[in-house]
Parts: sequence; structure tokens; C-alpha cells
Amino acid sequence: MTRFEGYAALVTGAGQGIGEAVARRLAGEGARVLVTDRDAARADSVAAAIRADGGAAEARTCDVTDAAAVEAAVAHAGETFGGLDVLVNNAYACHRDPERFEQWDEAPWYEDFEVTVHGAARCVRAALPLLEGASGRGSVVNIGSVNAERHFGDHAYSAAKAALASLTRTLAVESAPRGIRVNLVEPGTVRTDVWRDRAAMLEEVSAHYPLGRVGEPADIAAAVAFLASRDAAWITGVSLPVDGGLLVSNLAMNRTMAQG
Repeated sequence: MTRFEGYAALVTGAGQGIGEAVARRLAGEGARVLVTDRDAARADSVAAAIRADGGAAEARTCDVTDAAAVEAAVAHAGETFGGLDVLVNNAYACHRDPERFEQWDEAPWYEDFEVTVHGAARCVRAALPLLEGASGRGSVVNIGSVNAERHFGDHAYSAAKAALASLTRTLAVESAPRGIRVNLVEPGTVRTDVWRDRAAMLEEVSAHYPLGRVGEPADIAAAVAFLASRDAAWITGVSLPVDGGLLVSNLAMNRTMAQG
């Protein structure tokens, strides 16, 4: 498919995992992609791989906590590609919880919000003028989490993703008259490098998913591509779970009840 022929896209946190899969998917469907990451080597590697596959991509170092760096990355996309049609906010931070909430440290809490919510807001703020000039195909897709909907641990990360979902809805309403859609994808457990040293746990987690497996980065990239494309031209402000049925199930309780 070439749904993004002639499109320009910017993806944050695209040096690995979900962000990399999204950048590859958009490029594979014809988009020119600016691969951004705070790790320059990772961004360069992904952009090079896209080009090796016949796609169009450039790399740019960008820390979304740095407003100047965000503005420079967006401006670079506009100058290099002649505009911007799609922004994917994938960059995030996640710190594990202490044993008890009263032991929480403010620094990691604020970092989770600074990257996940404030970083996305900075990117949208910088990109809006370019997206408005995209002839009605301007689209923002934020990467949220099922943690915004249910208790799966990680207080700060979950609260930040919930805030990002709320920001998605308010931005969708404000941006609609400008021809810009804003949506969010809520992944469940996805097989990324975060799980590299916990393969056994990942397999155990699979049993809690009605579809019998955890997600792959490509699953999330497919949903992002749909929401960013004209196939979703009448969809804005939604939080789309891509979670193998996790949020609508309670398999552990069902299995316990079945044994009674």
C-alpha cells in the first residue's frame, strides 16, 4: 500500500521498539520520515535501514524535554520535506514504583511526565502550523498505554499516559477546525527491548491475553498507520486499545471461577 505517498512524517523515540516500527511502516507506505531520538546512533541506524529498504528517511537527534531541540527538529522536517503531515509522539519515560507509595521520589515522577506529556505537548505546539498547512491530512498520533485505563502498576507512568489521553481529546477538539486530527493508540504488553532479560515473564503474561499472545511492535505500527491515514478521515479524539483483548477480559478470575 502507498497511503502515505507524498506525506512527510516525524516520529519521536524512533530509535528502537514501537517508534522504529512506526517509522518503518510509514516509510514502507510511501512517507518521507524524520526519525528522531535522543540517541543519535539509534536514529541514524533506523533511518539508514529505511533507506536500504528503498524508503525515504532522515535522522535527527531530538530530546523532547528540550523545547529548542523540538522546534529545530520540526523546522528541519518542514524545510527538508516541504511540510509536515503526520506527527507521532512515541517518546516516553517509565520508572518503576517503590515498594510503598510513601517512598516515592519526586525526580523520576516528574521525569515520566516531562517526557511523556510535556514532550508530546512541545512537539504538537511546534508542529501545528505545519500540520494546518497539510491540506486537511494533518494528523497527530500519540502513543499511550492500557495503563491509562486499568491498574497495571507504575503510578507515574500510568498517570502520565492518562494525562496524554486527556490531552489527545482536548487537542482533537481545538485542532479540528484547522483540519488536524489527533488520536491515541493504547498498546498492551509489546515485545520490545524492555523485555529482553525477562523472556520467561513475557510468556507468562501472554496467558492473560484473550488472543493468546503479547503484541509485536508491528501491531502498534499498523494501528498508528491507520489513524494517521485518510482511512481514518472521520476519526479524531479517540483512544484506541491495541491490546489483544486485555481491557475487556479478566481471564485470571474466569479461570479461578471455572475451577470452583
